Amino acid sequence: MTDEIRSAIDFYERHPISAQIILAKLAESRGDVERLAPEDLFAHDQDHYGGLAANDALAERGRIAAGMRIADFCAGLGGPARYLAHRYGVDVTGIELTPARVAGAQDLTRRAGLDNRVRIIEGDVMKVPLPDACMDVVISQEALLHVPDVSRALAEARRILKPGGRMAFTNWVAHRPLSEADAELLWQGMAARRLHSLDAHAGMLRRAGFEVESVEDLTAEWATILQQRLAMYRKLRGEAEQASAPAGHDAFYRSYVRFVDLVGQAALGGGRFAARAV
Repeated sequence: MTDEIRSAIDFYERHPISAQIILAKLAESRGDVERLAPEDLFAHDQDHYGGLAANDALAERGRIAAGMRIADFCAGLGGPARYLAHRYGVDVTGIELTPARVAGAQDLTRRAGLDNRVRIIEGDVMKVPLPDACMDVVISQEALLHVPDVSRALAEARRILKPGGRMAFTNWVAHRPLSEADAELLWQGMAARRLHSLDAHAGMLRRAGFEVESVEDLTAEWATILQQRLAMYRKLRGEAEQASAPAGHDAFYRSYVRFVDLVGQAALGGGRFAARAV
């Protein structure tokens, strides 16, 4: 196991959005948490920027439709997977590296009654444990920044897609090089080391066997969203500590403040990419 993979697992094992805090908050608001409607989770389990609207944007660009088979790379707690299965009538397989998040995702999916449509399995997106040409669409949200070799992950996406299948994803992008101090801060606090430009992402997609259909710069949109998420994380930290759930570590909060600043300065930002397997 490489340092980058180990750091990503450690980061998410301590992440303040966890199955434990989700269930604690639901227990406080509604009591019984054994049988949940999928909608009960949506306010709590969407651990990405932009919430349900971001899922719908990827579904539109991936041309997701009922009956399709979807793979979610770096699926986390399975929030987007459950939403897509419930909203669009698709079957979703999530690939997630962190064992604690796999277990949490499986538990939440069972409680929401979606374990017949959604499965979250432990795996590495650089070596996906799925056969060739088995998926219609691959999605991912703000996760490939943790992957040591993004090109390899994109090649794996191409391998598991049927001919003409699509990939739609969001990721951090670097608009200009970071200082050594900022790069180290983001590595120590958020397990982010290898950041690429919008053009570099498009180039990697083409080399992996995709035709790039759209590249969108989300930096301005994220600048507002991330301010809101920073406030959410600060509040959630205390709630997680009270619930004896993972609450993040000091380096995470320091680095998140700087990350928000860097996006506000357009040094870093976000991109949304859509491509077709050729």
